[in-house]
Amino acid sequence: MAQLDILFTGYVGERVAGTVSLVRTGNLVVVVDPGMVPERSAILDPLAALAVSPDAVTDVVLSHHHPDHTMHIALFPNVRVHDHWAVYERDVWTSRPAEGVHLAPDVWLLETPGHTPQDITTMVATDDGVAALTHLWWHERAESDPRAWDLGELHAHRARILELADRIVPGHGRPFAVGPDTLR
Repeated sequence: MAQLDILFTGYVGERVAGTVSLVRTGNLVVVVDPGMVPERSAILDPLAALAVSPDAVTDVVLSHHHPDHTMHIALFPNVRVHDHWAVYERDVWTSRPAEGVHLAPDVWLLETPGHTPQDITTMVATDDGVAALTHLWWHERAESDPRAWDLGELHAHRARILELADRIVPGHGRPFAVGPDTLR
């Protein structure tokens, strides 16, 4: 099973920062959404505490292309970058839809438009159950999305993710357990 660590918990308000996560399984070391944080050390220090160097990161997944989720991608110089329609490595752009792509047997991508038409969710099977790293929720109590491209799509994909996940890692907040009161 994969190991999931939250490197930085995001927030929205007068300031904005995205949640940044680390997924490790086998030879795969993935940073999800290395976006806006108060300073680069907010990503690099937790990585160092886990004994992971930026050069050891093999992949970066972008839930979507907003700067609050992409700004610090250059911290990881030797990665494959995954988004909704391609994998990028050095000067090679390989087109492919993200839906159902497995980065490892216990890490896969789902297309989950709603916040933007290009949103994807990273699914991670851990010893604690399946986690969904997603921007379908800004944070646990986010009933809706004030910047949503399509609220109908957002709520439909929330329902889809709730069928699969035990835990949600939202785009701008602390992880939370899926339960009967989880906002759809």
